[in-house]
Amino acid sequence: MDLGLLILRVVFGLTLAAHSVQKLLGWFGGPGIAGTAQMMEQLGFRPPRLQAVMAGLVEGGAGLALAAGLLTPLAAAGFISVMFVAIVSVHLPKGFFIQNGGFEYTLALGAGALAVAFTGPGAISADALLGLDWSGPSWGVAALAIGLVGGGVQLMGRGRSPVPQASGH
Repeated sequence: MDLGLLILRVVFGLTLAAHSVQKLLGWFGGPGIAGTAQMMEQLGFRPPRLQAVMAGLVEGGAGLALAAGLLTPLAAAGFISVMFVAIVSVHLPKGFFIQNGGFEYTLALGAGALAVAFTGPGAISADALLGLDWSGPSWGVAALAIGLVGGGVQLMGRGRSPVPQASGH
């Protein structure tokens, strides 16, 4: 079980961290801060550059912490928060399936992080090295609640009418 949790944490955590460096640094074909800020502005997030930086930092921090199994419920909460915001602000209107830009991928990533919050990171983790046993139903529910509240606060800060995106995006 511990090896399975390690694989899950590393794959999901580093996937989110890769999205972070796309946003922050423009690596892996990403838009960098300028492009991410433009996207944030189109989605109604203000101020767009600050929102771009914050999104990238939360993704990077949560992704790396989850991969390491460090403060796992908090890492999962950050992960859930950014996936919730992405689902609501970008993917939900496009339906479920990813080929249409839907939310299946972001939902799967968020659910994976939530599952780790409930089960714990396993013995091969920074939490285990630190003697932290933050897992189980209360920690999973706390991670979900913190993630949804954090994402909800972010979404409430959106401008009432997002800037229309150019066709083809």
